[in-house]
Amino acid sequence: MNTAEELVLLSRDLGREDRQLAILGEGNTAADLGDGTFLVKASGTSLGTLGPGDLSRVSHAAVDGLLGRANPTEREIEDGLAACLADPAHKKPSVETFLHSLCLREPGVSWSGHTHTTSVLSILASSRGAEPFLRHVFPDAIVVCGRQLLCIPYLNPGFELALAVREGLAKFRAAHGKPPKVILMENHGPVALGASAREVLNILLMLDKWARVLVGTFAAGGPNFLSEEDAAKIDNRLDEAYRRKMIEARA
Repeated sequence: MNTAEELVLLSRDLGREDRQLAILGEGNTAADLGDGTFLVKASGTSLGTLGPGDLSRVSHAAVDGLLGRANPTEREIEDGLAACLADPAHKKPSVETFLHSLCLREPGVSWSGHTHTTSVLSILASSRGAEPFLRHVFPDAIVVCGRQLLCIPYLNPGFELALAVREGLAKFRAAHGKPPKVILMENHGPVALGASAREVLNILLMLDKWARVLVGTFAAGGPNFLSEEDAAKIDNRLDEAYRRKMIEARA
């Protein structure tokens, strides 16, 4: 199976209505091609019904050129997105093309997926924002989603958001020595960064469970968070490291 075929399957998995990760035209996916270009969901398409013709091949260098402009107008951004296409016959890429280009060039990351998961968004759009995700409530979320997550306050999707994500990724890497597996964008939704299509799906499914557990704990009196010491033990245990490798290998 080639990268485009895998990206279509990942997109349809994320767009399944029963999973409530994304509906209608919500969310987007991307995969690096290793030649300075990447595939990303085309603007106006739906994850659940995505086909090979709904993918756009984009140049990372062209995205960098556009991100380097000072205060571009909305029209310049729109025209610039089309100009970023590595294949001019492809459809205009998603407005989140900037975000995916940045994520795909993080160390060890080749795939990315962004959804508007109902359970996660119900927390990110609350008065608490991303704060409930800053501590863990069960071990598997640490194993699959990582101990630390990158949280971004709400910003206008597209160009403005990408600039904040670029800064956030750099600070996260400096603090933790590696990129995050999850970016949480308040009032917007999550992004998963993975080494494979399956890892991206695993992360977003586990994040959905995490959010639903959190919502349940708030209804039952509030979360009983793991201590930082216990969270660190899970993150560094040899058996959990082995299990993480096995999960990623199967992915």
